[in-house]
Amino acid sequence: MQNKETVSNTEVSNLYRNYVLVMLTLVYVFNFIDRQVLVILQEPIKKELHLSDTQLALLSGFAFAIFYVTLGIPIARMADKRSRRNTVAISLGLWSIMTACSGLARNFVQLLLARIGVGVGEAGGSPPAHAMISDYFPPEKRSTALSIYSAGIYLGILIGFLMGGYLNHHLGWRMAFVAVGIPGIVFALLFYTTVKEPKRGATDVDVVKEPHSFAEVLKVLYSSKTFVCLAFASALNVFCIYGMMNWVPSFLQRLHGLTTGQVGTSLGLILGVGGGVGSFAGGWLTDRFGRQDKRRYLTIPGYAILISIPCAAGALFFQDTYLSVTCIGLVALLQSTYLGPALSVSHSLVPASMRALTSAVFFMVINLIGLGMGPLVVGLVSDWLKPSLGAGSLRWAMSIVLIVGVASCALFFSTAKKYAADLKLKA
Repeated sequence: MQNKETVSNTEVSNLYRNYVLVMLTLVYVFNFIDRQVLVILQEPIKKELHLSDTQLALLSGFAFAIFYVTLGIPIARMADKRSRRNTVAISLGLWSIMTACSGLARNFVQLLLARIGVGVGEAGGSPPAHAMISDYFPPEKRSTALSIYSAGIYLGILIGFLMGGYLNHHLGWRMAFVAVGIPGIVFALLFYTTVKEPKRGATDVDVVKEPHSFAEVLKVLYSSKTFVCLAFASALNVFCIYGMMNWVPSFLQRLHGLTTGQVGTSLGLILGVGGGVGSFAGGWLTDRFGRQDKRRYLTIPGYAILISIPCAAGALFFQDTYLSVTCIGLVALLQSTYLGPALSVSHSLVPASMRALTSAVFFMVINLIGLGMGPLVVGLVSDWLKPSLGAGSLRWAMSIVLIVGVASCALFFSTAKKYAADLKLKA
């Protein structure tokens, strides 16, 4: 059902289309500022609240992810029926309020509840945004547009780390949460008043049907070998991303002796720039070279993940801090190439009326396995090894990502073959 504020593709100028993309990307920036600011603050939080690595992992990973992914399904279902613009605006306002509330926590349980609230809010952010982008941009430009949107992850990490480190140094970790949460509430109002809801399927040739049931969408997705394999390939890569990135600030403080401010500045810049460039490059390269061979939408990220594995080893085992941080930046650049192409491929497998829910299912898989399990497994292993290895336990716990990265790479190449077969059947 379309409301009176819905606009068709013919009524939208290129300038406004790009404006919407920028606004959605900035929403994603706020998403990751509020999500990742906890990561840069976890050492002072651990000290004040007397937490273990496992508890830190629950705060930044599993407890957040379980609500984020499960609520993403019903919210996406609602967005496929109602205004996606409104869903995004309300979600941004909610998670910004809960981020500010994180600064009021006095113990682990209170902080856990606040972070669950952030996860509940952020569940309504990306799936509706993905669907809006696919309705504003045609298939041949979609991977690039989705990759530009996905670059918001790394711009958010950059700002979150820089602000978190600076604010913690000058005002403490509690005020850091408040300071990064309030601007999102203001931006939610700006987004609501200036962004218009696009007509569903505006850039597609096929006639858009009424929204499908969740069971129908699952049946379509499960019947696609490409989607199933791609979701798990991406999930393993996300396991590596969060298994590394959620622990890198603690790693640099414990094993390289950096302060929170130093980590926030150096890591924020190198992750933000490296990840942003990688995210954009993944979309641009696949849109350019995927015209001749659609399999390249998956093989290009596969090669990038393969190259990231030795870089991750260098990040963990180089004793020189500059070399370690440089390798961390390369890992972020290479691992980030997957998301835009993966979403573009996922959306190509379903009709327009299924896209928000398709993104929600995709994010459910990758975040439950990647965000939920990546930091948690590293935290559990680190606590287990700590009696024998001390601070070095974190390095060896994080090295799990080297093995998981190999599995992710192999799955991306395998999925590329299945995608070619699915396209032949579709044709």
